Amino acid sequence: MNFRKLTPLTLVLLLLLVTAIGAAQSRADSAQSYVARGAAWFEKGEVERAISDYNLALAFDPRSVTAWVNRAIARSHKGDHDGALGDYTRALELDPRQYTAWLNRGTIFFKRGDFKAALSDYGRAVAIKPREATAWSNRGLARQRLNDLAGALEDFNHAIKLDPRLSGAWNGKGNLLAEKGDLTGAAAAFDRAIALDPSHAVFFNNRGRVWLASGDLERAARDLDRALELDPNLADAWAHRGVIWAERQDYARAVADFDQALKLNPRLATTWANHGLALLMQGRTEEAEQSFARCRELGGRFTPAAEDLLREIRRRSESKR
Repeated sequence: MNFRKLTPLTLVLLLLLVTAIGAAQSRADSAQSYVARGAAWFEKGEVERAISDYNLALAFDPRSVTAWVNRAIARSHKGDHDGALGDYTRALELDPRQYTAWLNRGTIFFKRGDFKAALSDYGRAVAIKPREATAWSNRGLARQRLNDLAGALEDFNHAIKLDPRLSGAWNGKGNLLAEKGDLTGAAAAFDRAIALDPSHAVFFNNRGRVWLASGDLERAARDLDRALELDPNLADAWAHRGVIWAERQDYARAVADFDQALKLNPRLATTWANHGLALLMQGRTEEAEQSFARCRELGGRFTPAAEDLLREIRRRSESKR
């Protein structure tokens, strides 16, 4: 099982609130007042009003680092990641020791798949605040995506040492150990993550995948069921619960779960292959061929056993004509 595709840790954005004390100039005073009001609007969920106030703050004082960072956070919250990236970059030009800007800009790079840039930004955050566990944990994620598994494990362990209650670091460590083939260690790490945060669907999904890889279908099914209770839109959980139904030879339920996974994420090449196999086992050859074609379009591959099964069913179908 390819644990490279385990759902990554949800990266944390840290809200930087203004702490303005005695600005000397009236324009700076006005800017700080708007920043303070913007922060209050943001905490109330009024993101557009917060951004409007941060705009006013920057009109009065374009060198207000807090205004740039807070506006970046608000922009990212509403999905304007390009705008947020520009704001974080400007904040860092004004203050290269701005921890929150390095951390959050790294998160944007990570989510865009630019893991080298994310690694660089998280490294700067670690250097500024070496006792902040989140930056270590996030850097571990970036290192893992860049195949630096030893470095990633070191970062996750350091994050856990700094903050043993950081559930995301335990989850990251579990993913890494699963990828290295240490399923026992991975399950133990996910146990800790779940104990710390039992409301996180991804943690149950990841532990369910470990149970599935180890052949424990009962525990895998329980964890994947719980993941889907917490987050019905988690495509990975639908995809792997479908594998359990297929292993139990309940192909109708397998197809139903694969259908749901592919509805949520139609780019899951392996799931298209599994979908095709389950359809084949139901005798739905033409539909199966379509699923296999979709898998190939996405760059997926079939196991030799799957190829043999497909050829055999084709042969039987042709012999009946």
